[in-house]
Amino acid sequence: MAFFNQFFPLWAILLSIAAFVFNEPFSSLETAIVPLLAGIMFMMGLTLNKEDFSRITKDPRAVIIGVLLQFILMPILALTLSGMLQLSTQLTVGMVLVGSCAGGTASNVISYLAKGDVALSISMTMTSTLVGVFATPFLCTFYLSETVSVNSLGMLISILQMVFLPVFAGMLIKHLAHPQVSKIEIFLPSLSIVFILLIIAIVVGLNSVRLLDIGVLTLAAVVLHNTLGLAGGFFVSRLCGFNIKQSQTIAIEVGMQNSGLGVALALQYFSATAALPGALFSVWHNISGSILATMWGKKRESFEYLVKDEEHLKANEEH
Repeated sequence: MAFFNQFFPLWAILLSIAAFVFNEPFSSLETAIVPLLAGIMFMMGLTLNKEDFSRITKDPRAVIIGVLLQFILMPILALTLSGMLQLSTQLTVGMVLVGSCAGGTASNVISYLAKGDVALSISMTMTSTLVGVFATPFLCTFYLSETVSVNSLGMLISILQMVFLPVFAGMLIKHLAHPQVSKIEIFLPSLSIVFILLIIAIVVGLNSVRLLDIGVLTLAAVVLHNTLGLAGGFFVSRLCGFNIKQSQTIAIEVGMQNSGLGVALALQYFSATAALPGALFSVWHNISGSILATMWGKKRESFEYLVKDEEHLKANEEH
């Protein structure tokens, strides 16, 4: 399972290529996007417990800063980059949609691989997901209403159905059948990744023709959006006094969005073109996240080894 999870970006690239070349089998699965996303949210609910809530109440500062960065920095970056690179209206809609979404469940896997603060990562994803039920439609209306018609109420209802209810159902089942759920919990990250990969492949299949026309600017916008989100999350949290481990975790949470939700909302309320930034973001943020996880994970392993070695030497000297 660890091997499969670690090479998540590679699977995303290979499956995207397959969906691009053989688009019809994947594009025919368009109606599966919403159930797949709801499945991911349900599995996230299965991993949450009382301790995740108690962590927030004991020391909410890191979670609050991270969630604020997520919903303030990311949509502003999306709109700014779209304007600077002169993206079309529908691509701008897609960028803002992704920027207005909560943190993605893949961020928990990346935080784990980076040897970050996984408890903080889960708490942030949970909090931003619940806040995003209302924040995402509000932010889309705030930033896009002058450009396109935004069905805020419809979007709110869709997010309740795709996000809140599955997460709540997962939490309830875990509470009622904890022993049974604990037996399968180890498989949930890998299954979530399979579902995310399928969503990416379906969106690539749907947009295989348009992908040839998107150009370098759209790709640049997505890469910059993710990179600046990661950098902003890290440096702002460091300025707020959080340690390296917390800051790296916050960076991963801020930079990695629930792009699957952005894709689903784009297809439901706007257009297939508006879903493109979400599809590209899904592939790219897992590549950049995995690169960071490898770098930070190895660095922390080396540091921990040095600390243990130093402690061992001191213990020998004392004896």
